[in-house]
Amino acid sequence: MPGLTAPSDYSQEPPRHPSLLINAKTPFNAEPPRSALVASYVTPSDFFYKRNHGPIPVVEDINRYSVFVSGLLERPKQLMMKDIWMLPKYNVTATLQCAGNRRTAMSKTKTVRGVGWDVSAIGNAIWGGAKLSDVLELVGIPKLTSVTQFGGRHVEFVSVDKCKEENGGPYKASIPLSQATNPEADVLLAYEMNGEPLNRDHGYPLRVVVPGVIGARSVKWLEEINIIAEECQGFFMQKDYKMFPPSVNWDNIDWSTRRPQMDFPVQCVICSLEDVSTIKPGKVKISGYAASGGGRGIERVDVSIDGGKTWMEASRYQKSGVPYISDHASSDKWAWVFFEVTVDICHSTEIIAKAVDSSANVQPEKVEDIWNLRGILNTSWHRVKVQASHSNM
Repeated sequence: MPGLTAPSDYSQEPPRHPSLLINAKTPFNAEPPRSALVASYVTPSDFFYKRNHGPIPVVEDINRYSVFVSGLLERPKQLMMKDIWMLPKYNVTATLQCAGNRRTAMSKTKTVRGVGWDVSAIGNAIWGGAKLSDVLELVGIPKLTSVTQFGGRHVEFVSVDKCKEENGGPYKASIPLSQATNPEADVLLAYEMNGEPLNRDHGYPLRVVVPGVIGARSVKWLEEINIIAEECQGFFMQKDYKMFPPSVNWDNIDWSTRRPQMDFPVQCVICSLEDVSTIKPGKVKISGYAASGGGRGIERVDVSIDGGKTWMEASRYQKSGVPYISDHASSDKWAWVFFEVTVDICHSTEIIAKAVDSSANVQPEKVEDIWNLRGILNTSWHRVKVQASHSNM
């Protein structure tokens, strides 16, 4: 497309922070150390996980870059960046999480296919941009529309990013039109991240941000918006990111029997300790993140220091000086919540954390119960082992 190109090789990759834990170099996929996540409520872009499917697109001329809106609507329109900048700007604090977060732990039960993420394929940012509902009004689709007069029910986002899964075609995904045209859903065409222009890894110059939904639907390097009758038929909607039961394997899978995954389930992770940590007996601070999809708040985080026999409630917080209340107007409904509790640990044990969201959804106890061949949505109780030692080593 004019002004934005997708390179055919990896010779023009952007610089990345040296502390990132690299899962794949081509395409580049990496996550920060888990301790970096709880260092800041808003995740710096350098420490925000990088999930890519091909070489990073290059912007050659921002003034020539445009997005074409077409499909089952009355008047197609080509939007330049200046057209999008002229719309009201909104800042939305939202957590994005790869559906494969914690896949490595799921693989320990039985091998799965996919990028081997630990617990940090997640981040929380302040996204700045135009609401998709305002953009769609420019092409004659009113707010709170579920179907256009021409039968459009879904909004497809197409990237300039080319990937092997699409046989060299572009990455694409879709959301329901009812979600896209609802201002309260806060779907953005974002051009800023944490008050700065998007960097290349995160979709410069323009990306979609769909709060409360797995990251695969927040398409980067946006090239087209299509109003379509059915869900996007792309690979990542139809043959990936679907939740199958443990009984399904690669020999008997039927992709058509499951819907594309959208909202992510309730999740929490301990970030102050590694999977196996050596500590001195005494007081230990346990902290981490909790999040739930669909705008649901975190009602409770329970922590156990005796392997799940007894539980205590951790404190929850988002912004400094503002009490966190689940599903309250003062809280960021699309953002993660940090939790913290200080405990006395006298001997080696297993520490567990589990979260409950505002709809009383709770994390499943065992990863075996939710194992699936693609290793997505591992939201089982998070467990770390601590070895108590008086040694100074």
